[in-house]
Amino acid sequence: MASDPFPFFDLRVLRTRRISPSMLRITFGGESLRGFESGGYDQSLSLFLPHPHQSVPVVPVEEGENWFAAWRALPEAERAVRRSYTVREQRRSPDEIDIDFALHEGAVGPATRWALGAAPGDRITVQGPAAADNAGVMFRLPPDAGGVLLFADGTALPALAAILERLPEGTKARAWIEAPTAGDRIALATAADAEITWVVRDPDRILEELRAYEPPYPQGPYAWIDGESTAVRALRRHLVGERGLDRRAVTFCGYWRRGLSEEQLLARPEED
Repeated sequence: MASDPFPFFDLRVLRTRRISPSMLRITFGGESLRGFESGGYDQSLSLFLPHPHQSVPVVPVEEGENWFAAWRALPEAERAVRRSYTVREQRRSPDEIDIDFALHEGAVGPATRWALGAAPGDRITVQGPAAADNAGVMFRLPPDAGGVLLFADGTALPALAAILERLPEGTKARAWIEAPTAGDRIALATAADAEITWVVRDPDRILEELRAYEPPYPQGPYAWIDGESTAVRALRRHLVGERGLDRRAVTFCGYWRRGLSEEQLLARPEED
């Protein structure tokens, strides 16, 4: 096992596939994936992407533990674009990983621009897990949870889909998904006893349905909420503040916020 729990991996695009109007799946491969160990569920990693004038991303991995400071010291137009994504699936023989890219309307960011132009052979760098049990997996189902509540928008759909696939057979699950368009409602595989509601561009409706929802089990549920930051906070405040759910039973993450880049969002203090 590698000493660094999140080492760097040099990968190449193998193929791309549009799985819905707003989602593009890119499959990556590379010899270094032999040391990659996804923990499944909502496993996150960091993608380092080249700028349009570059063929490979510029990441000073040779600096070892000081790579981040060295990367930040590079000119913004030269250092690789860094973005957080979910491992949708990992396979062996051959070693491959799938990453789903949500395609936003309006202003196209650097990651979306790169994904739309990606072709077999294109190179990227990934910083990801070398052990399946790692800090990049936030979904942690307590053994005494009565059931599972899941909330996601289009950006968090790959993580929610991966969670549903891994839930133990018969697990009581209730999921709400806000999709960008009606065409983005895709089939989701699960062995859980799951009820899934799709909502098109209406986060307020999800909160209204949650307020009216009565879990069909006596024990408290475990909740996982990921997506746009403002909507995530509203759902969490309802579960903890209005429902009295233990804070430790709610896993949440604001993947993005309207009007802010990922760099700007990370620079802001965490809000309750």
